[in-house]
Amino acid sequence: MRRGYDGGSRFYATNWPNWRTAADEHRAKLVSGEAKIDLKRSWEYASWIIEAREKDSPVRIHGNVMNCDVRPGKQNDGESGKLITNLHGDSAVEVACMIDRNGINPTRYGKLPPQMAHICASQQAYFDLAATACIEKSKEAAIHALMLDPLTAAVLTPGEIREMTCEMFDAEKDYLPGYQ
Repeated sequence: MRRGYDGGSRFYATNWPNWRTAADEHRAKLVSGEAKIDLKRSWEYASWIIEAREKDSPVRIHGNVMNCDVRPGKQNDGESGKLITNLHGDSAVEVACMIDRNGINPTRYGKLPPQMAHICASQQAYFDLAATACIEKSKEAAIHALMLDPLTAAVLTPGEIREMTCEMFDAEKDYLPGYQ
């Protein structure tokens, strides 16, 4: 948790300009040589995955993978070999994965408790609509996706969500060409 965070809804929006300014100043110091780059290995997964694959040095991560058994050259209807059996097979899930020379091997969990499965399914519906909005460049799909987002729906009415989304699209139109 960030220092100073007390649960306020405007914490990130209020502090972002200061964080951005500090990050820009730090980058300028790195470029000019005033600051040194810290080359310690982090827990970002990329280097660990590469090492596990190339050196056959197993590592376990929690990764986002498809919820069905997807293997090169193998047909799958999206529901076969699900890792979490009571979630959609064509969705991504985050599970423990063992990585070694054989690749990424996700753990099969089986069935989640019903209340957890329903929370996950509602989030997956939200993500699916958001992806549809991007793929089809559809403002209406984006509005509907945000209506499914629990935090957005908790603080805004459907009319306010529509208004906010339209304002965002208008403000960012140069970066979002082609949305209808």
